[in-house]
Amino acid sequence: MSYVLGINEKKQLEAIYWGKRLNTSDAFAIPHSDPGLSSFESSINTTQQEFVGWGGGLYVEPDLKVTFPDGNRDLVLEYVSHRIDGNQLTILLKDVSREVYVELQYHVDAATGILKRSAQVQNRTSAPLTVEEIASGTWNLPRGTDYRLRYLTGRWAGEWNLREQIIQPGKTILESRRGSTGAQNNPWFAIDRNGSNDQDHGDVWFGALGWSGSWQISIEQDAAQQVRVTGGPNQFDFGYRLSPGEHLQSPDFYAGYSHDGIGGASRLLHRFEISSILPHAPNPKLRPVLYNSWEATEFKVDEAGQEALAEKAASISVERFVVDDGWFGQRSTDRAGLGDWYVNPEKFPHGLRPLIDKVHSLGMDFGLWVEPEMVNPDSDLYRKHPDWVLNFTGRPRTEGRNQLMLNLARPDVREYVFEFLDKLLRENDIAFLKWDYNRNWSEPGWPAIAPEDEKKVYIAYIQNLYSILEELRTKHPHVEIESCSGGGSRVDLGIMHYTDEVWPSDNTDAFDRLLIQDGFTYAYAPGVMMAWVTDLPTWVNQRTLSLEYRFLSSMQGSLGVGANLNNWKPEDFATAKKMVTQYKQIREIVQRGSLYRLISPQNGSEQSVTESVSEDKRHAVVFAFLHSSQMLYPFPRIYLRGLNTDAKYRIAALDGKLSAGLAAVASGAFWMQHGVDVDLRGDFQAAAFTLEMVDR
Repeated sequence: MSYVLGINEKKQLEAIYWGKRLNTSDAFAIPHSDPGLSSFESSINTTQQEFVGWGGGLYVEPDLKVTFPDGNRDLVLEYVSHRIDGNQLTILLKDVSREVYVELQYHVDAATGILKRSAQVQNRTSAPLTVEEIASGTWNLPRGTDYRLRYLTGRWAGEWNLREQIIQPGKTILESRRGSTGAQNNPWFAIDRNGSNDQDHGDVWFGALGWSGSWQISIEQDAAQQVRVTGGPNQFDFGYRLSPGEHLQSPDFYAGYSHDGIGGASRLLHRFEISSILPHAPNPKLRPVLYNSWEATEFKVDEAGQEALAEKAASISVERFVVDDGWFGQRSTDRAGLGDWYVNPEKFPHGLRPLIDKVHSLGMDFGLWVEPEMVNPDSDLYRKHPDWVLNFTGRPRTEGRNQLMLNLARPDVREYVFEFLDKLLRENDIAFLKWDYNRNWSEPGWPAIAPEDEKKVYIAYIQNLYSILEELRTKHPHVEIESCSGGGSRVDLGIMHYTDEVWPSDNTDAFDRLLIQDGFTYAYAPGVMMAWVTDLPTWVNQRTLSLEYRFLSSMQGSLGVGANLNNWKPEDFATAKKMVTQYKQIREIVQRGSLYRLISPQNGSEQSVTESVSEDKRHAVVFAFLHSSQMLYPFPRIYLRGLNTDAKYRIAALDGKLSAGLAAVASGAFWMQHGVDVDLRGDFQAAAFTLEMVDR
């Protein structure tokens, strides 16, 4: 892409162009502020600015709003200077009369064209000021009236619903006021031209906010029918007192452009997340096949039972064994024990070491569930430190899932959480933490500090969360971490910088997951998306699906098994071992390849087909699913994408459901233009096949 900005005659930082890559020889007119439409729509509101303060008659969404000690709330920013260091552009702005500076940071990823933006507000005055709103910046789209917005909504067990609406005059707010990312909206957007329905063609402008706290993205069409997208921490209940000499840094706001449709936009984001966001980027490890014991034992965890499950998991070639909730404190239900992070001596009389040694002897590494940010009122920690939770003095403390939120913004709470996690990892050979977070905020008070500083909790909490994760990763670089929040309620580019994988939903129904996983991959890479094979009938819908169907659904992401293996029959173990073996053969293609949605399950489609193509285009894998067949109609022909047109590919079924008579070897052009037929009939059927380039 190309992204062009400049300084106009009013010293405003003006957006000039954002779109498909232009020639370096192309010239632009000298930036000049828009004259405005009338006295009601003045120049400051119709000029497309990159970052604007609330002042000077501004009515559109500002990037920064402050209140000075004397009550003045007017802030007018002007360009001061800039510098370029490689792929980093830094621009300094300043208020017209007061010593308030804003440093804008831009960093471009050369491989994908994705631009990272953030802003730092600096108080160089001699008195405190209060920041009431701070955005990372504003993205201005080319002038036009035919734009469509796509975004993601959801709730517990029903996350990742793709929505779309025409952008019209006014403002659409995507947000979370929950203290964390939330499932109600996800901090991602995509905007294309209305009527562009092909997955892989057309202009798309897209972005994602890297922040795991309360957030807001505003999509506004102004009076001049210009579209602007502004994002940052949520301004609701927000106020950050900035003392002289202090600064406040906004989160990173990422955005990019694709000429290859919404599919191209998501592939760029996937590539960027893998190469630049995830821990160990640009070469993060492939996700191992894991087993989690929750559905088998819930809170009834003990050494003998877990060892028996580990033996069964190893028999199907699982690579990681994870003990879920119930191993610590007096934890026999969800009503007690959170906060008391010692190994329960009755369940594990010799600590975790015997179980870990057993798991290692079976050829697997060991993982553990934790929920570090929470506390049960029925716990030693809460009885000792009732002041450590978010609360307003003298007010009720609202429980969620029988637990309260520790105030991680407090230095002593931050130290406690880090110390117990560090001790746990030092004393045990643990390779993986499933980091859970099972409620949203309430009573976000911080009585231990000055009243005028209490609202800093929204920022300080997340900063301390990130700092704990970063320090743990530094001290224990071999440990991998999953972000989980009652499903997919904390998935964003902020938390993903510190975690290796994410849990998209507690809903593991393999059919529901087709829609959930489809929505998830518009914003996030399949390689970080945990997908479990669980028991039937499913707890969500009481639906019964074949084990093959459940595996193929989960094999589109990072494969896990969460079923109660104690109830499996010999034929189930045989099927599972075969499917796990097949997954390991295609794992790199699925987790690191380019994703094409050939038939989307959105809008009630009876079919779903995804294709993943390796980066070198030598391999591809296709998954096809049918809800139910009707009136003898065959399954739609599958037209592949992303292959090398002139290369030869050998096709092979993973399950024997390719139509008879199909040539074993043909060109990439053949598979993309002629297509492939699969024999799927009946209810809840699935098929998968691979293509491999042959050197002839």
